[in-house]
Amino acid sequence: MSHAILKSLGIGTEHSGTYLGQGEWSETTDAGALQPVNPATGEVIATVHASSAADYETIVKRAQEAFKVWRTTPAPQRGEAVRLCGEALRKHKDALGSLVALEMGKIKPEGDGEVQEMIDIADFAVGQSRMLYGYTMHSERPGHRMYEQYHPLGIVGIISAFNFPVAVWAWNAMLAAACGDICIWKPSPKTPLSAIAAIKICNEALKNGGYPDLFFLFNDAGSDLAQAFVDDRRIPLISFTGSTKVGRMVGERVAQRMGRSLLELGGNNAIILDETADLKLAVPGIVFGAVGTAGQRCTSTRRLFVHESIHDSVLDTLVKAYKQVEGKIGDPTLATTLMGPLNSQDAVKGYLAAIEKAKAAGGTVATGGAALTDRKGNFVLPTIITGLKNADEVVQTETFAPILYVMKFKDLDEAIAAQNDVPQGLSSAIFTQNLKSAEKYLSAAGSDCGIANVNIGTSGAEIGGAFGGEKETGGGRESGSDAWKVYMRRQTNTINYSDSLPLAQGIKFDL
Repeated sequence: MSHAILKSLGIGTEHSGTYLGQGEWSETTDAGALQPVNPATGEVIATVHASSAADYETIVKRAQEAFKVWRTTPAPQRGEAVRLCGEALRKHKDALGSLVALEMGKIKPEGDGEVQEMIDIADFAVGQSRMLYGYTMHSERPGHRMYEQYHPLGIVGIISAFNFPVAVWAWNAMLAAACGDICIWKPSPKTPLSAIAAIKICNEALKNGGYPDLFFLFNDAGSDLAQAFVDDRRIPLISFTGSTKVGRMVGERVAQRMGRSLLELGGNNAIILDETADLKLAVPGIVFGAVGTAGQRCTSTRRLFVHESIHDSVLDTLVKAYKQVEGKIGDPTLATTLMGPLNSQDAVKGYLAAIEKAKAAGGTVATGGAALTDRKGNFVLPTIITGLKNADEVVQTETFAPILYVMKFKDLDEAIAAQNDVPQGLSSAIFTQNLKSAEKYLSAAGSDCGIANVNIGTSGAEIGGAFGGEKETGGGRESGSDAWKVYMRRQTNTINYSDSLPLAQGIKFDL
């Protein structure tokens, strides 16, 4: 099946991981190789030849030349180029969604949903290409006009994570292209095939439409090229999605060269259920938030605060729901599967280590708590743990796995304080029928996260809103709203159409 999926996307069992532009894939074969593994079987899917330092230099130089042309292309024409990419992704949605499921391990509906996110952000960027607005201001000086405008920034470097192997790239690349930028992408070494497929689909659409290369790709067999990428002064913006640990290093290195960084890092997301919560909404939201993508979303639900009056009944209901999921763990490409594997054996080890830490801290495993050793692949049971405090180290730490810590609370202020009392600040939610509680939760004294929801879960954000979080989540914003501004340089202009030269602030300087 894997060969058929690859073939449908024009990828062989051996493929270059480097798109050099001008229709050229690198022929480098001596810079190492990546061998992405199907996490459901442990089998190597294909071999991807990594990029060399010379390949990287070629990419940057060609991207610089492409930018000189693209920055002067009218923005609506840039939007048309993005529209063609979106249409091409529509045609290949099934195959690319299947490849995402095969290579990353998320279930097929989530793989298809990820490609739909690419399509949606392309549509959004097409509209945005006609709305790159600046403000007009009134000058304090007579005969003067002030306004601001946004110009293309340059080359945008995109470093994406394995858990969303194509959507996060598109969030950045489609907006950046509409803004007049050229993109260079370094995907996760765990998911290079999905990246190759996305680049092929989009650049073929651009070529057929008469547009130049906008999207370049390299894959690093180690970390040397990635570090050079982050340190490269020719790249004014690095957008990094990944762990807080690595993101902190990226942010520091980019800051040292006075570049910009857009950081989308970890999340330790919580849901609050007050005593009025509608459980018909809450339980499915909790289960998908905690179990979807096998807990490998940055927005996955990791902590659940339940009002003491409903705690026991909610816990019983969740355990029953988790038992239902257990019966539908398996091959992520099958329509009947609800939870696929973790992406790697290291992730399984991290899952098991977190459970042992939780037990040592006094936690009780209410359900799950084990790896599935009766089959190939990186399968584990979705897990609920009770009896811990929010302050416990294991609860404070983001484990990229389907582990949910359930804790009681007495009043809303206590729950909000506990929710906010972690280093991360990405996504959050409350289930309540109380208007005052909902509004308090969304107020300045409520959730401190970049995303705060009422009566929906923490996971599954739409592209229309800006996506990102606070504190150790990095502060970056991608996707909708005015996130496009990060891909442009802002310029304030003052025009003097008078016959005199008055200075601002009434300063006199008479010669």
